Parts: sequence; structure tokens; C-alpha cells
Amino acid sequence: MRMFFAICLCFLLVTGCTKGAGNEVMTESTNTTNTTKTFTNPILDNGADPWVTSKDGTYYYTHTTGNSIRVWKSQKLTGLADAEYKDVWFPPVSGPNTSNIWAPELHFLDGKWYIYYAADDGQNENHRMFVLESETDDPQGSYVEKGMMDTAGRWAIDGTTLQKKDGSLYFIWSGWEGTVNVSQHLYMAPMSNPYTISGKPVEISRPTYDWETIGTPTINEGPQVLLHKNQIYIIYSASGSWTDDYCLGMLSATMQSDLLNPASWTKHEEAVFSKTDQVFGPGHSSFTKSPDGKEDWILYHGAKTQGAGWNRNVRMQPFKWHPDGSPDFGIPIAEGVPIPVPSGE
Repeated sequence: MRMFFAICLCFLLVTGCTKGAGNEVMTESTNTTNTTKTFTNPILDNGADPWVTSKDGTYYYTHTTGNSIRVWKSQKLTGLADAEYKDVWFPPVSGPNTSNIWAPELHFLDGKWYIYYAADDGQNENHRMFVLESETDDPQGSYVEKGMMDTAGRWAIDGTTLQKKDGSLYFIWSGWEGTVNVSQHLYMAPMSNPYTISGKPVEISRPTYDWETIGTPTINEGPQVLLHKNQIYIIYSASGSWTDDYCLGMLSATMQSDLLNPASWTKHEEAVFSKTDQVFGPGHSSFTKSPDGKEDWILYHGAKTQGAGWNRNVRMQPFKWHPDGSPDFGIPIAEGVPIPVPSGE
């Protein structure tokens, strides 16, 4: 993601619904038997830390702007570049969450929308997780601040939630072990409601493999949850986000296991999604279904060119499942390569 410097992005601070500026990515290839609609990556020319969710046939999307929380609304995944958006929250002028608004996520829990985001007071070492609660049924509507998440007083970013089938709720984030920026680990804690951590955090992953330890400090961040059959997968980003070697790793546990016992989690020995000779720094993923529910899709950001660091754009592609039930993301598809649109579009 970004370790030492605040993200400086120039966005118009617009509070009304606005059309997003983007390039047309849709094409059609035709032969005598069928017509196939395709698109090409990137789906957004600029952006980092993409998050998408869907409800009642509509996709809601957000990513890091740095100075607000913006929610896009679209009927199509390929339509995000031109989707209507609204800035639903701006930081206060003083306090612990005035600056460096990173990686917002929109979750529908207990009948309300919640937005989790990282922010600080202008000093990176003071980054913490915060949460907003919706006042209406509209994800692009108004929100109230519910405060700072209790991450044991430690630096914290990239918060997300995991809800088991029995309704139990957990918070997962990336944080420092101490007060010095040496390494980012993944932590997990129980929640009593969508805005309250109710127990002591436990560490479930730290950088150990070679592919996780490229760059200093070493990094595990951007945890995302995938539920499939009886398995829980946490797909996370590893190595420095400013490097070409930023990639995705995977933890797994069974649905019946004690998720707060670190021994319940198994780390995959190899990266599950990593750079090619044409795609660099693929990381910070998000997952969703095609409009008809038949396909699984991954959204992620990547460096625009080799060595581009934090100059990134947003891409997506479908993925499958291995026979053992684990996700098979394949390799990142290069820019300009036609990809069939999600089924149901």
C-alpha cells in the first residue's frame, strides 16, 4: 500500500452525484456464429485499494482518494469508469482522522451499511481504523461517525470484516507489532457489533517467505475474505506495495475452527497472484460475483508500468476454483488483452 508517505491525489471535492471520467473499454468481436462483448484492463485509469460489493443487483465501489470517501454505483462491473459517484464523507478539520484516508470498505451488516477506513492526524505513525454507520438504506446516503476501532492502541490500516454462517463477526486488519515501523502483520479480533471490537487481537500472519519480504519494512496487508463451501480464505497483499513484487498470498481455515487460534490458519507456501513480464505489483484485491451470479471476479490494483511504484490503476478478471476448493486466480491478464464481460451484463 504505502508506508512512509501520505498519498497525494488531486480530486475535486464534489458532494453531488457526478459522472466518473473514464475511457470506454467495451468492444465487440463478431463472426458468423456469435457476438462476444469484451473489455480490456484497466477498468479505471487511476486508483488504488479497490473495494466492490453488491446488493439487490447493484454494484457499489470505492477506493482510496486520500481526502474523502467516495462511493460509485453501477449496474455493471465494466461500467465503473462512467458510473455515478458521491462523496459520502469528508474528514474533520481536527482530530485523529483528518488526513491520509486509505482503503475504505463498504459492508452491509445487521441491516445497515458500514464503511471502514484508515486515517491519521497527518502523522503516519498515528494511523488507526475508523468506522461510519449509514443513516439511510442508500449506500450513497449520509453516514455518522462511530469512532475509532480498538486495535490495542497500535498502528492499523486495511480493516475488513469476516462473518461466519453462525453470525459471529470478526475484524481483520494490518498493523504494527509495536510502535516502530519494522513489519506489518495481520491481526484478528472478535466483534460484538459492526463498530465494536470485543476481545484481544491475535496475530494470524506475519511476513516469513521470500516472496513476502521484498522491501523494507516487510509487509502483510490488505486482508480480504473469500468463503467457499466449508472453507474460509483470507487473501492478503505481501511485500512492499511500492515494489514490482507486490503480490497476493493466502491463509485458509475451516468454518468450524476457532478462528482466534492462530494454529487454525494455514498459510499457502507460494504467492497465489503475482507479477508477470507485463503486469507489475498486482495486489490489494476485492472479490465479487458476475451479475447473474455464475462467475467469480477479482478486482485489484497494479503498477501502471514496471517501476511505477504507487502510480497505479484498477483491473479485474474472472477466476476459478481448484479441485481442493481453493481459489485459482491464474496470472494477471495484461493491459489491452480482450476479456469477455462478466456473464449477465
